[in-house]
Amino acid sequence: MMHMKQIYLFPTGFLCLVALLFSCEQAPQSTDNKADMQQRPSYAIAIHGGAGTITRASMTPEKEAAYRTALDSALLIGETVLRQGGTALDAVEKTIVYLEDCPLFNAGRGAVFTHEGRNELDASIMSGSNQKAGAVGSVMIVKNPIRLARAVMDQSEHVFLTGRGAEQFATEHNIETVDPKWFYTEQRWKTLQEMLEEEKMKGKTGSLEPATRDYKFGTVGCVAMDQQGHLAAGTSTGGMTNKRWNRLGDSPVIGAGTYASDDACAVSCTGHGEFFIRYAVAHDVWALMSYKGLSLADAADFVVNKKLVEKGGEGGLIAVDKNGNIALPFNSEGMYRGYAKPGERKILIYKE
Repeated sequence: MMHMKQIYLFPTGFLCLVALLFSCEQAPQSTDNKADMQQRPSYAIAIHGGAGTITRASMTPEKEAAYRTALDSALLIGETVLRQGGTALDAVEKTIVYLEDCPLFNAGRGAVFTHEGRNELDASIMSGSNQKAGAVGSVMIVKNPIRLARAVMDQSEHVFLTGRGAEQFATEHNIETVDPKWFYTEQRWKTLQEMLEEEKMKGKTGSLEPATRDYKFGTVGCVAMDQQGHLAAGTSTGGMTNKRWNRLGDSPVIGAGTYASDDACAVSCTGHGEFFIRYAVAHDVWALMSYKGLSLADAADFVVNKKLVEKGGEGGLIAVDKNGNIALPFNSEGMYRGYAKPGERKILIYKE
């Protein structure tokens, strides 16, 4: 008895569908990553020196030249670290150390004064590779708060230390301390005296005219992507002129003023800290990229120029994503800022 083979005939469309599904399942999963790697620069870095009412009309040529030179020097420090194969964390820390030592900026030497005539300094740093972070607040004798924040991250199980405890930690871990007079600058002291006189005339503490509203915008920050693709962010500030009660802003608050994660971006903020804390601005940029798939440019622009504006918050941020893209949005009159990639470098101050 002859056995007949069974032959199954499938419609041509069905066979095409099976072939398509099979080819999709077998397709390499790293194609997009390869494309990203091809497009990604070997490194990227961005810096800021604060936002506020910064216009050409309010700036003398000499003052503008001084700020541009300082920003260029800071950028060169971080860029050199990255170009030589150093880590994003090292680039961020060393760049901010320079900005803290420069009296032009409200961080470290050149920090603003509190109501009582002190300099209370805050800083934070975060690693994108593992989300480790360190932060310090209200320190008064630490020469470079960003170095102390890095030590908290690397040499303790904690994230955030403040006040005298943070200073004790600095001493125990050989972080340089100085006499508080180191932070004094005549211009910052003069600004405090003007604000105190204004309060005295009005008979009311905390009453400020719009002309003096920049008391709350001074900060420095840096974000970077190194040659290994790791991200980092850091922020440092002297806080608000005439602040009281050991007030802390967003700069030392992880997720508000600083955030970094290799899967999306690194962010450093500058502006009216209370708003940046309330709306977790730095983390919000990351969340919009991670959860909604927005690009860095769209996420940063939405947070700064729509969300913050609607809530009454003023300031800006700098950010770099995992592919080396950079965003520098702000909703104030100006923001001291700059960025660099291989073959591309800019220093900016005003709205362009």
